[in-house]
Amino acid sequence: MEEPEVPTEHLHEHIHEAAHHNQDKWSMWVAISTAFMAAFAAVSSLMAGHQSNEALITQVKASDQWSYYNAKGIKAEVADAVLQLKNEKLDTSKMAAARKAKLKNDQEKIQEEARALEKESKEHLEKDMILARGVTFFQIAISISAISLLAKKKPLWYVSLGLFAIGIAQFIAGLL
Repeated sequence: MEEPEVPTEHLHEHIHEAAHHNQDKWSMWVAISTAFMAAFAAVSSLMAGHQSNEALITQVKASDQWSYYNAKGIKAEVADAVLQLKNEKLDTSKMAAARKAKLKNDQEKIQEEARALEKESKEHLEKDMILARGVTFFQIAISISAISLLAKKKPLWYVSLGLFAIGIAQFIAGLL
């Protein structure tokens, strides 16, 4: 799965230029807050990519377990068919029945592990989505912050801080 991209370099240049041209405190606060937004966007993006990779790896492991489960089932069926074809003595049939029971027991354990891996994969994907949503809020906050500085509109900066707070909430939720 692909990591969300955070194209903030261009915005940083504009923000720093505007902050240097306009040396008031508000401009510096906008520049500093935007830098924090960009840092959180980068970390959140990295973590979303990690969760996505973990989901994929775990799903592959689950798939391997299901293949192993099917192999055990085929072995049990083959053992049963051989037993029926041979129609052997009672002692041999007890051994074959015991082997088939063991294979079925193995299958149950494999099935439990496969389901646990599928659940883990789903959890990783959910965290990926939450972190990716956080990245989106950070990116929008960065854009609005840049616009507020360029247009010299403080209310827009407050909106960007609100969106940044929502992004932080998503980031924290993605960590839990």
